[in-house]
Amino acid sequence: MVTIATANVNGIRAAYRNGMGEWLAQRTPEILLLQEVRATDEILEGLLGEGWNSVHQACDIKGRAGVAIATTLPFKAVRVGLGNGEPEVPVDTGRWVEADIELPTGETITVVSVYIHSGTAGTPKMDQKFAHLEKVDARMRELLESGAHVVVGGDVNIAHQNVDIKNWKGNLKSAGFLPEERAYLDRWFEAGWVDLGRRHGGEGPGPYTWWSNRGQSFANDAGWRIDYQLVSPALAELASNVHVDRADSYEARWSDHAPLLADYAL
Repeated sequence: MVTIATANVNGIRAAYRNGMGEWLAQRTPEILLLQEVRATDEILEGLLGEGWNSVHQACDIKGRAGVAIATTLPFKAVRVGLGNGEPEVPVDTGRWVEADIELPTGETITVVSVYIHSGTAGTPKMDQKFAHLEKVDARMRELLESGAHVVVGGDVNIAHQNVDIKNWKGNLKSAGFLPEERAYLDRWFEAGWVDLGRRHGGEGPGPYTWWSNRGQSFANDAGWRIDYQLVSPALAELASNVHVDRADSYEARWSDHAPLLADYAL
């Protein structure tokens, strides 16, 4: 089995101060997809320690975004960003990194760590999100057409259906739940991508992966399911033990997101 975990760490330095290192030692995934790293390569590598290979795209805007892939397995190739060889606009940096990883069997798996803009409805930030989603959409098509085993994991910042957000009625006009955003997920699933969190999580509501720090959102499980492992069809059939690793209490969390893990029979 190969275990893949994806986690928005909400700042990796703070996450490690709050217990992420202990969690990682207990869960021991072979592949770790990280979002909102908000640190340098050197800081990331220092926190992970020996035994990890990593590729990281920091955001050009200090203190924002940042995505990484860390693995105990060898890299065969890495690709950073969605600029197709051209510089990306700063707000799009730190949001997409992919790697081909060599498995113990000699096979290869392609993994992506993705962090899509949160957006704010009715503002230029929403235009930036949709512009970036168009680039993501094009790459998702290419990856699916490649026929490779692919996992696109991370914080997509879009809840797909009513069961993916506790207060869906109150968020129909909110970024992260707009019909135009949800349509991208519809398109990906119709094309063949498999949403492991929903396939293995039942009909819902939930299981959620992010909770606001306001009020009693975590205690009341008033969350959003916005962290995904989107998987190519053949690989999805090899997945098991897919689960949201929700902390036992608010105090035990090391991020405002919970990790999503899956085992793959590879």
